[in-house]
Amino acid sequence: MKQLSLALFLGIAIVLLVIIGSAIYTVDETEQVIITEFGRKVGDPVTEAGLKFKTPFIQHVNRIEKRVLEWDGNATEMPTRDKLFIIADMFGRWKITDASVFFEKLRDERSAISRLDDILGGETRTAVANHDLIEIIRSTKEREPVQGGEIVDILGESAQLEDIEQGRPAIEQIIFDSAKPKLAEFGIELLDIRFKRINYNPTVEKDIFQRMISERKQIAERFRSEGQGEAARILGSMEKDVNEIKSEAYKKVQSIRGEADAKATAIYANAYNQSPQAAEFYRFIKSLETYQTSLGGETTVILNTDSPLLQYLQSFEGNGN
Repeated sequence: MKQLSLALFLGIAIVLLVIIGSAIYTVDETEQVIITEFGRKVGDPVTEAGLKFKTPFIQHVNRIEKRVLEWDGNATEMPTRDKLFIIADMFGRWKITDASVFFEKLRDERSAISRLDDILGGETRTAVANHDLIEIIRSTKEREPVQGGEIVDILGESAQLEDIEQGRPAIEQIIFDSAKPKLAEFGIELLDIRFKRINYNPTVEKDIFQRMISERKQIAERFRSEGQGEAARILGSMEKDVNEIKSEAYKKVQSIRGEADAKATAIYANAYNQSPQAAEFYRFIKSLETYQTSLGGETTVILNTDSPLLQYLQSFEGNGN
């Protein structure tokens, strides 16, 4: 009897625990709760955090995120107003502000992401189709691009950037303003949307890169030509300076040699003019030097008998006889 009573007590306790566990739930700070009964929403959303109660077994807790959520769109190919195809990749931020409407129309975040893809993707395609490529890739109208004067001189009008009416931030704002009221119908508040990446279509990317390469080559050729001209000018100036230095040095060398020869001649003259014998000896030495430099073993010289060169040769010949 005691065992039966104990088993009955334990069974009742377990049932009570299960009932209490099914009737109690908690709400976190980062979420809000929708209570449904047989699939139908009951009451208002529970947004305050804490311990809450519901009808056990009959009512079901549906948790909905209260924090800011992210949307990362798929990269999609789309045409611009000037008939150029680009691949635009977008991202955005959103949150659920009306849990009741959100639950009734979308139920969960998966369905919400699908609807965001449709609405934001469609508005992006519409905005891109209404603007030229230059407006989508330029950041703002007010900021003036820095353009070098030499590059403009080389490339001409092709180096001048086209004027834009709005710019990328304005286009993002257009997408935001168009999509926000449409998402509000689903209890969603759109917080922000931006272009993450804009790529050229592969079919035109090669032509665009080739044009950029051609422009850079024109600039490089201009700079290279100017560099060669400057190098030629420097080399010409250097050669001129070298020739002037050599000419001045040669002039100075010849001047020094002339002064040295004059001093040597003066020294010789002072040395050999001290007496008639010294002068005769000087003439004799100079004649010998002349014989040594002008007469050789195979040299034939025809001279007049009155030539000064024969003076000493005749005297030597006479002495020898």
